[in-house]
Amino acid sequence: MTSYHRFCHQIPSARVRRSTGFTLIELLITVAIIGILAAIAYPSYQNYVKNARVSDGQAKLLEIAGQLERCYTNSYSYEGCVSLPVDSEKGFYEINFEGDAGSTFTLKATHDGGQVRSGCETLKVDQTGKTTPESGCW
Repeated sequence: MTSYHRFCHQIPSARVRRSTGFTLIELLITVAIIGILAAIAYPSYQNYVKNARVSDGQAKLLEIAGQLERCYTNSYSYEGCVSLPVDSEKGFYEINFEGDAGSTFTLKATHDGGQVRSGCETLKVDQTGKTTPESGCW
């Protein structure tokens, strides 16, 4: 073999570089993309969780209102139908009577922390089915 052929065969193998892993810039770009996605997703997730906690209070209010209505059909009074106060299923709200229970009722669910949607810390429902606040909590 001539020296020319040996030289030609050696050049390509000298230029070929084996890549084994990621470069630093690739890792930094990946971390930046994950950071941007997390910055967008986390607040959306927090809003979802706060809305779910409001639903917890709504469900328990309506459940107790249904129990009171069933009791009223039997005794024509809301007194003595349920024992309150009681916590909601997940414990985010405390349900209680507001006023006297007789021929009418108003149930009130209160939350004392910042773990629910703003404006929905207090939920109410009465015997007519009227709910408050009307600011989008229901």
